[in-house]
Formats: sequence, structure tokens, C-alpha cells
Amino acid sequence: MLQLKIVSPENVVYDGPVESVLVPGMLGQFEILNDHAPIISTLVKGYVEYATGSGEKTRLDILGGFVEVKKNEVSLCVEVNE
Repeated sequence: MLQLKIVSPENVVYDGPVESVLVPGMLGQFEILNDHAPIISTLVKGYVEYATGSGEKTRLDILGGFVEVKKNEVSLCVEVNE
């Protein structure tokens, strides 16, 4: 399992365990799974989609931001499109 934390300038959007995270990178979407290599990347306008252990998927519309992955911890700092 991954530990995902999504923060925006206004609040913490999500903080908990997930199976996978799909993010809109500058060169296209990419998926983060368990034991993903460490990475820091810029995110562009699009959707962040994450799946919890029960298989339920949540989709978040963002305007951009950053993602950092290290040791099965995924941190997203994003601007949410409301």
C-alpha cells in the first residue's frame, strides 16, 4: 500500500492509504504503484485519480502542482479546480 497525502493552499484534501495514484505529468499521465522509484515531477491541468484498498476510485480536478514519491509515500501539492 501507498500512503497518499494531497494538500492544496486551502486544506488537506486527502491523507490515507491507497493502492495506486494516477497523475497528469508534463509528458502525459503516469501511474504510481507500490515500490515506485523515487521521483519529483511537475503536474499540469488534469485529473488525479486514486484507488483505495476497497477498489473505490476518487477523481480530483487540478490546475497543476507537484508530486513527490519516496519509500511508498506520495505527496501532492496541488491547486484544486473548483
